[in-house]
Amino acid sequence: MPEPALSQSSLKDEIQSAYRAWLAARSFRPRRGQREMVAQIARTLAAEEPRLAVIEAGTGTGKTAAYCLAAIPLGRVLGKTVVISSATVALQEQVVLRDLPDLKARSGLQFSFALAKGRGRYLCLKRLDDRLKYQNSTEIPLFEAFGDPSSADHSGVYQALLQAFSESRWNGELDSWPEAIASDVWRGVTTDHRGCTNNRCGFFKQCPFFKARGDLEGRDVIVANHDLVLADLSLGGGAVLPEPDDCIYIIDEAHHLPQKTQQHFSASARLRSTALWIDNVQNVIGSMTLRFSRPDALVDIATRLADFGSQSGECLERLEAVAQALDFEPRDESLETCRFPLGEVPSELSTVAGELLKPFAALCDEVDKAYELLQQVQEGKLQWDRKFEAEDWLPAVGALKSRAIGTLGLLEAYVSADRSEGAQARWVNRYAEDIELVSAPIEPGTLLRKDFWKRCYAAILTSATLTAVGRFDRFLDRAGLKGVRTLRIPSPFDFPRIAAFAVPDMASDPRDFEAHTNEVSEQLPGLLGEEHGALVLFTSWRQMFAVLDRLQEPLRSVLKVQGESSKQALLEAHREDVESGRQSVLFGLASFAEGVDLPDDLCRHVVIVKLPFSVPDDPLDQAMAEWAEAQGMNPFYELSVPDAALKLVQACGRLIRHEEDWGRITLLDRRIITKGYGRDLIASLPPYRLELAP
Repeated sequence: MPEPALSQSSLKDEIQSAYRAWLAARSFRPRRGQREMVAQIARTLAAEEPRLAVIEAGTGTGKTAAYCLAAIPLGRVLGKTVVISSATVALQEQVVLRDLPDLKARSGLQFSFALAKGRGRYLCLKRLDDRLKYQNSTEIPLFEAFGDPSSADHSGVYQALLQAFSESRWNGELDSWPEAIASDVWRGVTTDHRGCTNNRCGFFKQCPFFKARGDLEGRDVIVANHDLVLADLSLGGGAVLPEPDDCIYIIDEAHHLPQKTQQHFSASARLRSTALWIDNVQNVIGSMTLRFSRPDALVDIATRLADFGSQSGECLERLEAVAQALDFEPRDESLETCRFPLGEVPSELSTVAGELLKPFAALCDEVDKAYELLQQVQEGKLQWDRKFEAEDWLPAVGALKSRAIGTLGLLEAYVSADRSEGAQARWVNRYAEDIELVSAPIEPGTLLRKDFWKRCYAAILTSATLTAVGRFDRFLDRAGLKGVRTLRIPSPFDFPRIAAFAVPDMASDPRDFEAHTNEVSEQLPGLLGEEHGALVLFTSWRQMFAVLDRLQEPLRSVLKVQGESSKQALLEAHREDVESGRQSVLFGLASFAEGVDLPDDLCRHVVIVKLPFSVPDDPLDQAMAEWAEAQGMNPFYELSVPDAALKLVQACGRLIRHEEDWGRITLLDRRIITKGYGRDLIASLPPYRLELAP
């Protein structure tokens, strides 16, 4: 079916003429790599299943234009929605506000598009109303149901949100609010799908989320992000986005997808916090029962909850006692961790978790029954006293249900040995105030293969960094992709002419923290000189702050340090200083190593303090290495080195942003020269002009 669609000369002509028109309007020359990318995507979308392709498009390829020019016309012919998924909300907005309008205006293609964000980015008017209505009331413990027992008064912020929304000065979207809102404050006025009553809500017609969702209907292109795509898939697909088999997915910045999948499908629960939550469940359902004049069904639920809550509380105490006796290793001043080799939970811990599972599952079932009863009351199927309050209680009980399902999943992971969704890493964290059980997937590709690749119509995965040591193997394995089309498009930039990669003479080994930190502190003033704009990248907060403590004026006064202000504020201050002719140096960690655009004088020098190997005490990384070794792999050379190579390329990529840019990169880690794996890391880099001290 798809092949005839592509073979139509009119469709080929449309793609080619759109490309020519866009190039002419932008005064661009055709790029070979960009043409290759357009052709590969078109062939993939027109092929038989699996319609999956992985494309590494080096910086300067123009990948956004390439995948849009190929996918949008084919999507229309095939009757499929093109879903462009980026790694972050910021990248989403770049595509929606800049790239797609430019393409539509200059290519001649006719298409509609919309931005899609998760429910948690939007104001819930019902919750905002409850916050203001019950701010000084103890009559209904709604906020405790949401897991927010705080007595902090945020009414001033909430009143400002309401006024701006009422006067149409704000659309109810977090990212468009002009000031920063603390996460705990925002959580108080947003919700998830279980806390939402949808069209039964009295605020449904004004709801910012459903207005935004309504804008998605019938659109040719929807711009989402990885978190939203994964959330939609975990809800069965079609919950916010169209059904997967009706979508052509463009996964931009695809190197983030495996890690995002691990994060999305991880589970954790703190034991003492869960015990307090169980008390809240009983209090909320008990208060609700009284509020509705003790209907028999709610009385029965409240009675059973008391029994199941008591049983669960006793099991939680035993579970905590067993967990406290584990062999913990300190990770920092406030955290100790006990990791279970190959994810095998000790039998005693698993047994007690199994004892808790039964009453906790029953408790969850009772919460679900209470939620269903409230739905029936709101729909008019049950006649209770004060039935008009069902709308107030539904979101609160929905929040209880969400927490219950998450904790239940964690307990099941500690009891079950099921490997159908891949191996799991499991560990216990001990804090001064609580014990936390954690479970996370080691093989995100297993989940992606089952929930994504087998269900979608087609998917194109692309990024500037998908290969390590010249191969796609590591990414394909982590993403669960086999037998798919791959294409590697080198950057068109003349790197030997415009960029140097230097490793200076250094006496210290980066594994010697004090010696290396001292030498970095000594070298930085000379390296940075009077360079207008520079970026210094660290792999740990500890070393960054240690270097800061050792630096003297005048360099210290020109630094913009991550953590001193928001990332956006730091970048704006940096830009303002450089454009005014003043020196400015950014100090940051991994979040500044990618997704930061610093062209021309904004960054003439990138200093990388240390090779970006993963932190050795991270329990998930340890579990992945252990699992790889059990599969007969060499964890260091087959996991750590490829991952470090990808991160190094990303960090270096902050320097050159367009063909006429120029500058230098300095790595203060001589292991890239002295160790055997260093050759692989250098081979992974673009062809910079090398300046390696012997």
